[in-house]
Amino acid sequence: MDLIEDVKAALRASRRGATVLNLGVFDTFPELAGRLFAQISGNVAVGSTVQSVYAADATLVEITTYDIAETARRNFEPGGAAATLLFARGAHAVMAHRVAHKIWADGDTTLALAIKTSCARVLSNDIHPAAKIGAGFWLDHGLGFVAGETSVIEEDVSIWHNVTLGSTLNTGGARRHPHIGSGVVIGAGATILGEVTIGANANISAGAIVLEDVPVGMRALATKATVRETARVSFLNTEGSNK
Repeated sequence: MDLIEDVKAALRASRRGATVLNLGVFDTFPELAGRLFAQISGNVAVGSTVQSVYAADATLVEITTYDIAETARRNFEPGGAAATLLFARGAHAVMAHRVAHKIWADGDTTLALAIKTSCARVLSNDIHPAAKIGAGFWLDHGLGFVAGETSVIEEDVSIWHNVTLGSTLNTGGARRHPHIGSGVVIGAGATILGEVTIGANANISAGAIVLEDVPVGMRALATKATVRETARVSFLNTEGSNK
């Protein structure tokens, strides 16, 4: 795989950098991913889990290398895909989710949540392992990204930092988080709530708050909140409360 050789070349070009990364010897993508996540998480068990999941699923490797290539292309990343794999926090967050999602789908929900939590602590995001994310996902920076359990992100979506795909807390069940169509671009700090659909190739501007469907190819923007109705959600325990 060219990506592995490119990573090796980058490490040879900076011996001090290679020492800091401390990835050891690797010849395959699963081996590299495992060593990388052992260092990122500070947990050898996380690294071995990442390696074993990728080693058992060639399709997952293919999807992840496409994520990395697209991140490098869209972000004009100096150093290309190799630098993206080594240094891009958003790419690491997507990789961690890919592994956790595969484990979740295979039925070990406890391990999936353990991988998610271990990686989220150092990557500063929270993507539920059940969330479905298509290939070619560019999560720029990755900091502060939240995706709820029933979120769906289709192929070739680009999302900046501090974006929330959340629920309104007014509905439950199998569809309570957003469905993001193919090719959508979501700017930093946007909040999309509830069972809304963002149509293919739409743009959500930075800081926008979206509570309704956005048609295909359209742009949504605006952040100003207005008071319109009585509050619907409360977590106060009124029974037996002395307050």
